[in-house]
Amino acid sequence: MNFADYHQLAFERLDNGVLQITINRPDKYNATDEQLHGELARVWKDVSTDPRTRVAVITGAGKAFSAGGDLEMVERMAGDHERVSHMLTEMSDLVYNIINCEKPIVSAINGVAVGAGVVVALLADIAICAEDAKLGDGHVKLGVSAGDHAAIIWPLLAGMAKARYYLLTGEMVTGAEAERLGMVAKALPRDQVLTESLRVAQTLANGSQQAIRLTKRSLNSWLRTAGPTFDASAAYEMLCFMGPDVVEGAAALREKRAPEFPSATGSPA
Repeated sequence: MNFADYHQLAFERLDNGVLQITINRPDKYNATDEQLHGELARVWKDVSTDPRTRVAVITGAGKAFSAGGDLEMVERMAGDHERVSHMLTEMSDLVYNIINCEKPIVSAINGVAVGAGVVVALLADIAICAEDAKLGDGHVKLGVSAGDHAAIIWPLLAGMAKARYYLLTGEMVTGAEAERLGMVAKALPRDQVLTESLRVAQTLANGSQQAIRLTKRSLNSWLRTAGPTFDASAAYEMLCFMGPDVVEGAAALREKRAPEFPSATGSPA
């Protein structure tokens, strides 16, 4: 694969075909703008076909894994049909390219993971998380429905009751709690996360490659079965980007205040 095609992801080849991928916008806490979102969507196809890669480990530069969607990107998308249509395609590519990647993916969740970051963090085949990291899908707090991965994976990992709670409220979950709920494989002190992730990756890289890859393919059949649920949720999220609530949600975030969503004003119907 050609690393020069990527500008906000950094790569390092390690022993035995382990490829370390680092989300590399530390000054923005690795928040995803249009460029980074596109790179996260397509990198998994390159990993899948790269003959030198057996296992991919993805982590974030600095203190965060990825702090969600860049607010300026959100503001550019609101009400813009062309941008929203493009994002619908790209967010679907992100989810399905991870699921269909032939190689196992290990996420080293070294800090906060929100938005596209939590997509990668939780859809990875093995997720290892800092105990004090915070993970969440805060779409409802922005004024859009939870669509970019949540419906396909949260109920399977955490159960429907917890998925409903966290996705309807937009509350965050710590790495320690995520481990207790079964959302991540391990929660460790922050300074141990990458070391343990690389150790696990080496174990996978030294194992039977066909056996591991076909086991991944079998397990991810659960996610493929839920594909229509994801497809609908992604469309619902993009529909919300064409409405007024997301404009108010973005403004409230920028102004660091509680939102006053148009859909929540006036008397209930």
